[in-house]
Amino acid sequence: MPQRLAVNPRPSRQSVYTVEPRRRRIELGLLLLVSLATALAYLLALYGQHPSATLTFNPYIATIIVAPYLAHIANRKLAPLADPSFLPLASLLNGIGFVVIHRLDVAEGRLQVIWTIVGVTAYIATLLIVRSSDTLDRYRYLLVAGGVVLLFTPLIPHIGQNINGERLWIRVGPLSFQPVEAAKLLLAVFTASYLTDKQDLLRRFSLRNRSTRSVALRTFGPLGAAWALSLLVMTAERDIGFGLLLFTTFLTMLWIATANKVFVGFGLALFAVGFFVADKLFYQVNERITIWLDPWKYALSTGYQIVQGQYAFGSGGLTGTGLGLGHPTLIPVVTSDFIFAAIGEEMGLLGTTAILFAILLIVGAGFRTAVRARTEFSSLTAFSFTLIFALQTFFIIAGVTRVLPLTGVTLPFVAYGGSSLLANYVLIAILTRISHEGNVTYGPPVRSSPSVTVPQTP
Repeated sequence: MPQRLAVNPRPSRQSVYTVEPRRRRIELGLLLLVSLATALAYLLALYGQHPSATLTFNPYIATIIVAPYLAHIANRKLAPLADPSFLPLASLLNGIGFVVIHRLDVAEGRLQVIWTIVGVTAYIATLLIVRSSDTLDRYRYLLVAGGVVLLFTPLIPHIGQNINGERLWIRVGPLSFQPVEAAKLLLAVFTASYLTDKQDLLRRFSLRNRSTRSVALRTFGPLGAAWALSLLVMTAERDIGFGLLLFTTFLTMLWIATANKVFVGFGLALFAVGFFVADKLFYQVNERITIWLDPWKYALSTGYQIVQGQYAFGSGGLTGTGLGLGHPTLIPVVTSDFIFAAIGEEMGLLGTTAILFAILLIVGAGFRTAVRARTEFSSLTAFSFTLIFALQTFFIIAGVTRVLPLTGVTLPFVAYGGSSLLANYVLIAILTRISHEGNVTYGPPVRSSPSVTVPQTP
């Protein structure tokens, strides 16, 4: 692939770039492979459950296969220079997740198809609306206000819902939604914007220098207050998973932007204190830690879910029992919290490794996008979005495999959940936009290969 030429950080509106059709052809080829893999997995699950079944047209699997091509068309028109791996990898995870969910619960599988349509629509709408990632920088305080309001909504009487001791859901008519999924993206953009403006002051912060200390603390105030308020709201909602996700993302972004060890040390100290207090005050935290340490002791009560998950991994072995041939339905809430265990049972170590490789490739592409980003703000935004995706994946898989206590977050694109699927499609769309901008070459066409000259979008 040709090397990217030097980019003017503030190009004029008359600048042009050269569109490389090769990137989209690669994306189309990968989508064809994803379609084949999804269709094959569906057939294996179908005949695994019903060996004598007659093959008929299923509009749900057809929708899952066709939907990514609509996003591909949008990429050709709106982000032709974007990394060609984001959409196929997300579609692969979405497709395999649908097959497993549909095999476990047909009703939830059909709902997942509807949410996939909504997610792809949101993907296209995001590319249409966010023509330049830097426009998000202008709405810093509006975004953080929206994020905090979304976090508060589950606490509103008659709207918020309490499920399993956590008040994370809101219900409007027949629809149920987790607003924290959208809030985490808004807060991530605010963090990237604020750090872009204030990172030099925060980088110079020192406990020994009184002048830099006072200035940096005043600078840190709005950022720290926004995140403290977010974590307090998450505490009121009794949600540990998303609280941990927000805090870890915030702390890592501080380190990336400032490289100041003081903030990292202070953050780790706060985490230790918060963990101790949460363990003493909140029953859910204490229970999850107790089960994590010895689930077999509570195998017939509170530890039943995680013990069944361990049995599922053990039954799967290297290659799995085969799609439709296992018994993952013995695991409570298997389509959302423990879908990775269901994949482990029916697709084995090879299947779970494939899922992990797909996720790692998305994370790698996200970090590459951040490094190649055109501006400091878009770079930090790409870093924060990729961190959210990576950390959320790590927390749920570590919880299911007993590396860490169970957090309750969802596995991106794979697990059942409309709000999670919608938020992750928006996340991938923003990364796609930043990737496209980072690969723009300003000036006249310089390649001998066929190209199309397109005006730069404002």
